[in-house]
Amino acid sequence: MDQTSGAPSPVTALRRISFLLERRLADTYKVRAFRGAVATVLTLAPDELDRRCAEGTLQELPGIGRATAGVISEAHAGRVPAYLAELEETAGPLVEGGDALRPLLRGDLHSHSDWSDGGSPIEEMVMTAVEVGREYQALTDHSPRLKVARGLSVARLTRQLEVVDGINSHLAGTFRLLKGIEVDILDDGGLDQTEEMLGRLDVVVASVHSKLRMKSRPMTRRMVAAVENPYVDVLGHCTGRLVKGGRGTRPQSEFDAAAVFAACAEHGVAVEINSRPERQDPPDDLIAQALEAGCLFSIDTDAHAPGQLDFLQYGAARAEAAGVPAERVVTTWPLERLLEWTGRRRPS
Repeated sequence: MDQTSGAPSPVTALRRISFLLERRLADTYKVRAFRGAVATVLTLAPDELDRRCAEGTLQELPGIGRATAGVISEAHAGRVPAYLAELEETAGPLVEGGDALRPLLRGDLHSHSDWSDGGSPIEEMVMTAVEVGREYQALTDHSPRLKVARGLSVARLTRQLEVVDGINSHLAGTFRLLKGIEVDILDDGGLDQTEEMLGRLDVVVASVHSKLRMKSRPMTRRMVAAVENPYVDVLGHCTGRLVKGGRGTRPQSEFDAAAVFAACAEHGVAVEINSRPERQDPPDDLIAQALEAGCLFSIDTDAHAPGQLDFLQYGAARAEAAGVPAERVVTTWPLERLLEWTGRRRPS
């Protein structure tokens, strides 16, 4: 930020535009253009940036197009770029509701990086999580069987945990990146990762990603078996439904919700309220059923890009409308209590 004019730096302006576009689920190519421009600007020496802005030659650089060049030039000149001002003016709240619960949310237990099917590096996700006020954020990239999402093998997950350690060492005392995984629930209810690796994690979100049209009885057995696994903390997007969006729609899976939620309540596994607007999972009636069953909840973004970390408002609005008490939402808990909970069933 320019201290005299109040205008953002070129990098700050480009990052903010990317965030606002991701927040509104804009086309991926638009977001990539601005995030790609950030990478290019960061390689420039100050004198070269000065010269190119003066000469109007920014578009000669790789990854800089007409729109991004205009943003860079305006910010470099000490002005708020017009495109950024327009996006800020039209940003507004994502959804009405959730205003009481949203400020109580300290963290988020479900997010992805470019190590699997997310769009940004871990460091960018962390930087944004800090900027939007998270106290903790779980990195939960996919498990090996989900090849379409570049799921992490044991070797890749091991390397990722080293990266997380480095980030936490740098940010000690201000923010915690939790070691996690979104582990695939296999057909028989087993988990798609070794117990040794699951035991090294802070948070395990278990989700069904395959055979979503399985008949109700085997699907119920599959989900209950996963919930009973001592490494599982959160049951992710339990119905698998899609209600809108670029991927089309998908009906919810069929299972005995009473049996699944009874298992969640018995074992202290949180039912995820997935905040992605195209999921709205679980449906309202199942949130009510889980609440009646005595379940805990985790309001998570399932963010695949930095701007989507702002999706918590969607989940907070749905939970608040359903009458879910804040105390039953694990992501309102302070970090120490949260980690005591995720560690409660781990084999010693």
